[in-house]
Amino acid sequence: MIKTIVLNTFFYCFILLCCRHGARAQAFNAEIINDLVHTKLDISFDYKKCYVYGKEGITIKPHCYPTDSLRLDAKGMDIHKVCVIKGSSMVPLTFTYDNLAINIHLDRVYHANESYTVHIDYTAKPNERKGIRKNEKGIYFINPQGEEKDKPTQIWTEGEPESSSGWFPTIDKPDQKTTSEINMTVPSKYVTLSNGKLVSQKNNPNGTRTDTWKMALPNAPYLFMMAVGDFKIYHDHWRGKEVSYYLDPKYAPYAKQIFGQTPEAMEFFSKTLGVDFPWNKEAAIAVSDYISVAMENTTATVFGNPYQTSYRELADQDYNATIPHELFHQWFGDYVTAKNWANLTMNESFADFGEIIWLEYKYGKDVAGEHLYKGLQEYLRNKRNFGKALVNYNYKVPADMFNGVTYQKGGRILNMLRNYLGNEAFYKGLHLYLTTNAFKNAEATQLRLAMEEASGSDLNWFFNQWYFGAGHPVLKLNYQWDSISKTATVYVAQEQDGQIFKLPLAVDIYSGGKKVRHKVWIRNKNDTLKFHSEIEPDLVNVDADKVLVCQKTDIKPLAVNAYQYFHAPLYLDRFEALEAAQKNQKDSIAQRIIFAALNDPFPGLRKKAIMALDLSDSLMKTKAEPTLAALAQNERNNQARSAALLILARYREPRYLPLFDAALKSESYTVQAAAIFGIAQIDEDKALKTARKFENDNAGELTEVIFHLYAKKADVKDWPYLYRRYTAGTLQEKVSLLSEFTSMMNSVKDPTTTQQGIAVLREMAIKYKTDGLTPYIIKSLDRIKEAKEKQNDSASVEDVINAKKDINMDGK
Repeated sequence: MIKTIVLNTFFYCFILLCCRHGARAQAFNAEIINDLVHTKLDISFDYKKCYVYGKEGITIKPHCYPTDSLRLDAKGMDIHKVCVIKGSSMVPLTFTYDNLAINIHLDRVYHANESYTVHIDYTAKPNERKGIRKNEKGIYFINPQGEEKDKPTQIWTEGEPESSSGWFPTIDKPDQKTTSEINMTVPSKYVTLSNGKLVSQKNNPNGTRTDTWKMALPNAPYLFMMAVGDFKIYHDHWRGKEVSYYLDPKYAPYAKQIFGQTPEAMEFFSKTLGVDFPWNKEAAIAVSDYISVAMENTTATVFGNPYQTSYRELADQDYNATIPHELFHQWFGDYVTAKNWANLTMNESFADFGEIIWLEYKYGKDVAGEHLYKGLQEYLRNKRNFGKALVNYNYKVPADMFNGVTYQKGGRILNMLRNYLGNEAFYKGLHLYLTTNAFKNAEATQLRLAMEEASGSDLNWFFNQWYFGAGHPVLKLNYQWDSISKTATVYVAQEQDGQIFKLPLAVDIYSGGKKVRHKVWIRNKNDTLKFHSEIEPDLVNVDADKVLVCQKTDIKPLAVNAYQYFHAPLYLDRFEALEAAQKNQKDSIAQRIIFAALNDPFPGLRKKAIMALDLSDSLMKTKAEPTLAALAQNERNNQARSAALLILARYREPRYLPLFDAALKSESYTVQAAAIFGIAQIDEDKALKTARKFENDNAGELTEVIFHLYAKKADVKDWPYLYRRYTAGTLQEKVSLLSEFTSMMNSVKDPTTTQQGIAVLREMAIKYKTDGLTPYIIKSLDRIKEAKEKQNDSASVEDVINAKKDINMDGK
C-alpha cells in the first residue's frame, strides 16, 4: 500500500491524519489457535441502506493444539446464524458477539489434523459503525443511489491493515492465509472485480447477475477485495496471463497510457528476482473517492483518484512510481507476507525498493537518483522518524507502522544492502527468501538468513544497526591536503545522538584526470581516512555511490564542487554541487555551475537550476535571460518548461507575451498555468480573459491559477464558476484550493455568495471531522468572519457562528 502523493504541506498533514486506523493492536505475535483454510462468500448489496448481505462458509483447522472454540473478527455486523456444516446438514452453534468479534463455541473438540467449516449468515453495516475513522469501514458505497451528478456509483473495499473484517468475518491478521471463492450478486449493468479468476457469470431473473471469482492460491485476509461499478476493461497480457485495466468510461481511452507499463514491469521483476509473477492475473482498477493512493490486493490492485486521469494530466508526469510499487508487492507482501505489523518492512520497504530498481531500469540512474534523494528527504523531514526502528514492536495501532521509516528509509536500506553485497549476491538472496517462504509469512530475520546464505557474509551487524536499531548517521566531513607527505585526509564525524554506525564506504579520488576507488569503513564517532596521492586531488568523493541513509555536511570549496559537477557521474553529485552554488551566486564559479546546470542532460536538474536563479542580482538576471527565454520556448520537459516560464514571468517584459501565448497551446496543464501567470504579470485583464477560456478544461496548477486570478479580481460574476468547480472537485482539489476559495468569499461583498460558500465549508468540516480536516476549515471560517465584520455583513457573520456551532455539535 502506498499513501504518498506530491502534496502541499496542508494536504500532506491531512492525509497523515487520515491514515491513522482504529483499535489498539497487540504489538507482538499473538497466539495462533486456528488457521484459515478456505473462505467462501455469497455477497449481495443494498444500495439504499449501504448494507452487505453475506453468507459465509469458512473452513478452519486448529493450528497445533486441540480446541473447541473459534474467534472471528467481525466489525459492525448483525450476526443472524452461526452453524457448523456436517455433510448436508447445518448444526447451530452458540456464540457471543460484541460488535467487534464473534466468539463461537464449537460442537466438539477439533485436532490439528482436522478441518471444519462454519457457516455464518450476516449483514455488514459499514456506514452505521460508530467511533471509527472514515478509512476503517472495510467496504465503501460511492454515490450509491446516483444522487451526486457526475460521480459514478461504485462499491469497493480496502482491507489494510485489519478492515476486511468490516465486510466478512475472518481472522483478520497478516499471518493468516486462505484460498477463496467470492460470489457477488450485482445489478447486471455493472462490472465486478475480485481476487483470482472470474470462473462464471449467471444472469438472474430480477435483473441482477452473479459473478463467481475463485482464488486458488492462499493469501492474507487484508488482501481480499471486491469492486463493483460501471468500468470499461482494457485487456492486456503478459506471457499468456491476463493483465487488465478497469477505468471509468470517461478515462478508459487513456488506460494504456496510465497502466500500460505493467507487463514490462512484470517481466523485469520476474527476471530480476528469478521468480515469475506468481498469480494467475494482474488487474489494476481506478476507483472514485478512494481513501488512500493504492492497495496491492492479490491479483487486483486498487488505485485512487490520481489514476482517473487524462492524457493532459499524464503530460505533467515525468514518471510513475506507484504502479511498480504496488506490483512489487505481488511478490513482497502477497506471495510472502509480513508475519505481523511490526515487520511491515517486509512488505512496504520492498515495495519502495521496487520503485527504485524499476526507475533505474526504465529511465536511468538520474531518475532513480532523484527518487532516492527525494524519498530520503521525506524520511528526514519528520524528526519523529529518528527514534523509530524499522522493525518496531512498540507501536500502539497498526497505522503507526505506515511511516517514512517503513517506506522511504526501509527502501533505501535495502538499496544500501544491494550496494554492499553486489547485485548477484543480493538478488540471489531475494530469490532464496521468496522461494523458501512462498505463500507463507516472514520476518526480517528470515531475510537476513537468506542474504547470509547467498553471500556467505555475516550480516548481523547490518540488521542490528539498520533493522532493529533506530536513527541514522549525521555526518560532518572535512578535508586536508598535505603536500609534503602527499596525503589527502578526510575527517569524518558522526554527530547524531544514539548509536554510532558502522558504515562501509566507497571513496573516489580524482587526481590528474584519473579516478581511483577506495573501499573503507567508518566505525567510530570520529574517524580519519588517509589516501596517498602524487598530486593534490581535484576531488575526494565520499560515499561515491551515493547510497548512504544519512544527513551529511560536506565542507568543500566551490572549485571542488565545480569539479564534482562536471566530472562525478551521478545525479546527487551534480545536485550537491548545484546546492553549493545556489548559496554563493555572486561567485563566478557558482555561476558557472548554475549556467551549466541550466543545460544539464537531466530535466530535474535543469528545473532546479532554473528555480535557483537569484534575479535580485541584476547581473545574474541579465545573464540568465536569454537562456530562460530559450528554455521557456523550447524545453521539452513540461516541468522544466513550466519553471522557466514562471521565472521569466518575473521579468514582466511585454515582449514575452507572444512566448506566453504560444505556451498556452501546450497539452500540459502545468505549462498553461505558468503561461497564464506570466501574462498576468504583464496584463492582468488579458490573463483573466485567457483564464476564462479554460474553465471547461483544467486541473492541477491550471485550476489553482484560475482560482487565484478570480479571487484577486473578486468579481461576483466569477463566483458561480468557482462554486461549481470547487464543489465538483476531488478532496485533494478542495484542500489545495481552500485558501483561494476562502479569499474569494472574503473579498466579494455579496452576502448570498458568502453564505453559499460557508455552507460548503460547513458540510466539508462535518463530513471529514474524524479525519483531521475540520481545524483547517475552522480557520478559514474565522478568516471569513473577520472579513465580514469589517464589511458590516452581519448576516454572513451570523452564518459563520451557526456553522461553527453545527460543526462542534456534530457527533457529540
